[in-house]
Amino acid sequence: MHNRVLLSALIAGAMLLPGQAHSQPATPIGAMGVSVSDLGNPYFVAAARGAERRARTLDPEVRVEVLSSAYDLDRQIAQIDHFIASGMRLILISAADPEAIGPAVQRARDAGIRVIAIDVEATGADATITTDNRQAGIEACRYLAERIDRKGNVVIINGPPVSSITERVSGCHDALDHYPDIELLSDSENGAGAREGGMEKMTALMTAYPDIQGVFAINDPSALGAEQAARQAGRDSFVIVSVDGSPAAVERLQQPDSRLQATAAQFPRRIAEQAVDVGVRLLQGETVEPRRILIEPKLITRENLDEIGDAWDIRSP
Repeated sequence: MHNRVLLSALIAGAMLLPGQAHSQPATPIGAMGVSVSDLGNPYFVAAARGAERRARTLDPEVRVEVLSSAYDLDRQIAQIDHFIASGMRLILISAADPEAIGPAVQRARDAGIRVIAIDVEATGADATITTDNRQAGIEACRYLAERIDRKGNVVIINGPPVSSITERVSGCHDALDHYPDIELLSDSENGAGAREGGMEKMTALMTAYPDIQGVFAINDPSALGAEQAARQAGRDSFVIVSVDGSPAAVERLQQPDSRLQATAAQFPRRIAEQAVDVGVRLLQGETVEPRRILIEPKLITRENLDEIGDAWDIRSP
């Protein structure tokens, strides 16, 4: 039985974005399915909540179902087929495998369903809304390089091979290439985007490389796991940076003993809201350009913590 989370609470009153009217769309959404990578990750919880709230603003009677693929392609394919059979008119998907998911996406489109990719690319999707992940990697690793005085040894805790993560790592590489006195010791350890994986891979990296000055983790759960491993090992000599801007990372940044020094914040609620808006416009027969929309990240450090706002609002709708 697939891991299914049904988010079905109604919003008490419409929650409108600034400048939006109270009128309903010409074409109600009716039913929307959302398949995200990991509902154990607060980023995807925030995206799912944001999508449902926005959908209910536009269509208070909308039926919304949110499922977690757990980065399992077969599970996600089954979820899309379930959405098709359930009469969904709009699907938001964070693809477990951007290319292999293509045939399932095409089946949905053949059934008249609009498919919007969020966070990562999905072959055949009507549109993609995602963070500028390459820029996130650049900003995080540029900050890292400056914090370690432009010299020393750096490791990367990588993650699942989806476009968002490969782009972050590519951006980090691009940033570090401008610092000839920084040596990248490892970039292939896959922490699976999870706290446990980050802890495990950081432990292995500290054993393999006793002299580390900097760590780039591809997301906050990995970074927090890496920091936990460092604390347990009594290692306080290196700087950790990551991508996400999650509440847990922001809280940790406030602590004076934190080895996590910066996170390139994503805005999952904004991504999800825009994905719903684009989907509704497509349902209404509009042409949407561009089909790939990038949301700029913002580097969060101790000095600008107040600028993260409520982009990670994960309250129930």
